[in-house]
Amino acid sequence: MKRQSIVLLLAAGVLIIAANLVFFTVDETEFAVVTQFGEPIRAITAPGLRWKWPEPIQGVQFFNNRLLIYNSDKIEFLTSDKKNIVVENYVAWRIADPILYLKSLREQSRAETRLADVVASELGTALGRQELSTLVTTEPGGMRLPQILEEVARLSDAQTQKYGMRVVDLRLKLLNFPEKNKVSVFSRMKSERERQARKYRSEGAEEAAKIRAEAEREQKVILSEAYMKAEKLKGEGDAQAIKIYADAYGQDPRFYKFLRTLESYQKFMDEKTTLVLPATSDLLKYLNEGQAPSGALAAPRPAAAPPATGEPGHPKTGPGQEARR
Repeated sequence: MKRQSIVLLLAAGVLIIAANLVFFTVDETEFAVVTQFGEPIRAITAPGLRWKWPEPIQGVQFFNNRLLIYNSDKIEFLTSDKKNIVVENYVAWRIADPILYLKSLREQSRAETRLADVVASELGTALGRQELSTLVTTEPGGMRLPQILEEVARLSDAQTQKYGMRVVDLRLKLLNFPEKNKVSVFSRMKSERERQARKYRSEGAEEAAKIRAEAEREQKVILSEAYMKAEKLKGEGDAQAIKIYADAYGQDPRFYKFLRTLESYQKFMDEKTTLVLPATSDLLKYLNEGQAPSGALAAPRPAAAPPATGEPGHPKTGPGQEARR
């Protein structure tokens, strides 16, 4: 009984070992390639439990079927206008044909080396046909870098398909100038910006001068029209005033002259005014009137005429005649 148990255990162990040598599982993230004496004979792309002949007759190799990312080193290129640029890119790729991939490359490090060579060659050729202004610009219509990268990815994919690989996408992580050229490039960029700034300032000064000239012209037109209108109104007012004065003067010239003289007194005479005028001046006429000379005696009042008697020796006085002494 004990010997039978040992035999069963040994048989179970042999079966387990044989199962491990014959059966294998393929994960969802993997491809499997079954090899026979080192040569690939079939590819398994669907996940699940599979079998093969045990080693050394048949073996199995697994490859990642997910999207892989390769980051390249910095590479210096020359554009068509002789500008040196430093580019660093990354490539998204995957294994498309596991058998072809195993026959040509066998491992990921060799695949990435071959991919880097192909992408660098295509990228250098594409950038060498472009000017720097099409790669780095502030004008949306002049930027051609996305189209260039799409073309490089398409050409690189066409070359890597013979290795069982597919290039899915290509993008730049860095586009810069070499360190030794940065100072001169920045100086040229600064000079270009200063030139554009001077151009904009001159155009602005010219436009400002036009605006000021137009404003000054409009100002002169408005002032001249206002002055003409003011002079017209002033002339009409003066004419109306002269007419009023003439009408008033015509009604009573003496009173008008007297009133104007009093108005003159009011304007230039006060308690601090001292006038030195000739005695014949019209201004002194009304000031002197009504003032008697000092020391003069009052004139005698006329005596009443006696009544008429008709006596001899007394002359008769007629009506309206005054008797005089």
